Amino acid sequence: MSKTSSESEVKPSSESDVKTSADDSPLFDPTKPSIPISYPIKTLEELESRCYFESFHYPFNKASVALQSGPSSSSLPSRPRLLVCHDMAGGYGDDKWVQGGTNADAYAIWHWYLIDIFVYFSHSLVTLPPPCWINTAHKHGVKVLGTFITEWDEGRVISNALLSTKESSQMYAERLTELAVALGFDGWLINMEVKLDLTQIHNLKEFVSHLTQTMHSSMPGSLVIWYDSVTTEGKLSWQDQLNEKNKPFFDICDGIFMNYTWKENYPSLSAAVAGDRKFDVYMGIDVFGRNTYGGGQWNTNIALDLLKKDDVSAAIFAPGWVYETKQPPDFQTAHNHWWALVEKSWGITQNYPKVLPFYSNFDQGHGLHFSVDGVQVLDAPWCNIACQGFQPFLEYNDSQTPDAVQVLLDFKVPSYSGGGNIIFKGNLEEGAIFRKRLFQGELILGGLPLYLTYSVKSENDSLLGLFLDFSSIANERKTILLASRGGKQFSSKFGEVITTRQLENPGSFTGWIINESSITMSGYKLAEIGAVCYRSKPDVGESRLEYETDNSDDGSSTEAQAAYYAVLGHISIRTSAHNSFFPPSVSWLVEGQHVTWSRRSNGSKTLSVKIIWKLKDGKDSAFPHYNIYAEKVAEKPVGKPAGKLVAAQKFLGVAQVEAFYVADLAFASGISKIRFVIQVCSVDGSIQKLDESPFFEMDVNDSIFSA
Repeated sequence: MSKTSSESEVKPSSESDVKTSADDSPLFDPTKPSIPISYPIKTLEELESRCYFESFHYPFNKASVALQSGPSSSSLPSRPRLLVCHDMAGGYGDDKWVQGGTNADAYAIWHWYLIDIFVYFSHSLVTLPPPCWINTAHKHGVKVLGTFITEWDEGRVISNALLSTKESSQMYAERLTELAVALGFDGWLINMEVKLDLTQIHNLKEFVSHLTQTMHSSMPGSLVIWYDSVTTEGKLSWQDQLNEKNKPFFDICDGIFMNYTWKENYPSLSAAVAGDRKFDVYMGIDVFGRNTYGGGQWNTNIALDLLKKDDVSAAIFAPGWVYETKQPPDFQTAHNHWWALVEKSWGITQNYPKVLPFYSNFDQGHGLHFSVDGVQVLDAPWCNIACQGFQPFLEYNDSQTPDAVQVLLDFKVPSYSGGGNIIFKGNLEEGAIFRKRLFQGELILGGLPLYLTYSVKSENDSLLGLFLDFSSIANERKTILLASRGGKQFSSKFGEVITTRQLENPGSFTGWIINESSITMSGYKLAEIGAVCYRSKPDVGESRLEYETDNSDDGSSTEAQAAYYAVLGHISIRTSAHNSFFPPSVSWLVEGQHVTWSRRSNGSKTLSVKIIWKLKDGKDSAFPHYNIYAEKVAEKPVGKPAGKLVAAQKFLGVAQVEAFYVADLAFASGISKIRFVIQVCSVDGSIQKLDESPFFEMDVNDSIFSA
């Protein structure tokens, strides 16, 4: 399983980051403090010694989001499944920066509602998925696997040691289980892509069987999947179908990933061999198109159509082809177009919301700015897949007319939260409505009321509401419209219209309006959430937003009389009218470790420190992430009374674990204190006030600087 694509260079976040690259082995010492990264394990010696757990980077690489499966069990559904194997430029690119990078155009996947299993793949011996992928996949109900691979001459040497005895096979299997459990991902893809002696096959089976057993006992619902490569005869011979030469491996694990050069009748033949485990057969499809059925690339759906017909599962390999080959017109458009072909062929496999509270800010995990409750705290490019909110089910449409309302997931316009919004723009006549599905859910409701909050920013008479589609056990359907004003005119189109309460965000001067409402739908299932675009009748003399569109043959522009523009910033659904309870600042123990003060040759000063925090009562925190700020406090500033303190605040990033490493924070002379504030964030989207958040404060004086 290899791909002849360009190994594109990924630039580090800053000049000092060069020393942290796992590819620069002579310079990289994982025990030394540096900007946290994800990296693979490259030798059996490293795996056996457990040295990874001694790494400075290990605590930062733990996933913080458990697999969200809702009321269903942790087992895979009994239907054809979609596995996506991420192989791009050797792995560990922009996604290796655990605390986030600076490339706003970094690769990401946001079509999670089409995926059942995600595999992070590279050509290192033990590929550990970066936590950003685990966190966002788990949020969307998708299992994540790492990869264990041996290949080429080096792989043969490794395999000889691995399979030397039954005990060695079991020991290395236990090491892999330990890693998956410690880091929080869901299992392994095993790719033994080497020729073996027939005498080694017994121990190979022991390795696969023991890994499967230990994973299942340590992590119910976990998976071990075998890649179609070496046969039971020890030959490196890709079968492209399930048969007697690879079925013994299939029988002792959770599935098989078939090589991607299969023929048209191989899926049905494999299904017949698998019997009642046919959904555990994942037929490979190489998106780069190397001898793959249908040709891959923009014809990937040809193979998917056949596999769906033959009732087996699919394994898409290297969907980053769209990104790596720079498919036109741009990545966002091409990416959405390619996944739309997958959706048309395969269908939606994940629904959400499944559980409450439910919160989405539509963040794709990258952007040009970052906001917190309508206030922009960062005006710079960034990327961090872990910051993805629940992703909306937006259909790709390349045939809509220019005047129609277009729906775009945007990261360029300033956001309400994180770095993303949904923009609705186009033309809409008075009295007309435009509806767009955002989420397709399977949330069973009890007797508690639902409290809904959403943020909107719009121009002139453009209004935006939400519709909620419910279904009962008797399959009765009811659709409710939540609208700020003017929604009553559409009462004939909805089962009920509820007028929301409107609050302008007191901390924002950018026009965001917060809409609030509550409903009770006991015994119903929330099946769909969508947006409703409509217009209000303008008051006398009220101006309208006007777009220029070219509707004439001679190229002259005419004014659109029904221009519409609105932005949806977030949606929150919970069962409490109040924000989450946040422990007061005094409830936390905050410490600094690995402190380094430096004075550079130009006279500037820097601070590097690892900040860790935990609740004093010893209980595990239930909070998903934290916003980290630095406040540089100057004493006796010019023009201020003596002793007056002034704090200049800087947003540093988002922590997914209870630790954050600050590298080379620069500050000027005259700074007397540096205070690090850890703003606690809840799963329902609410955040702790900064002046009530835990913090860690450090005094600055000349005696602490190294020469």
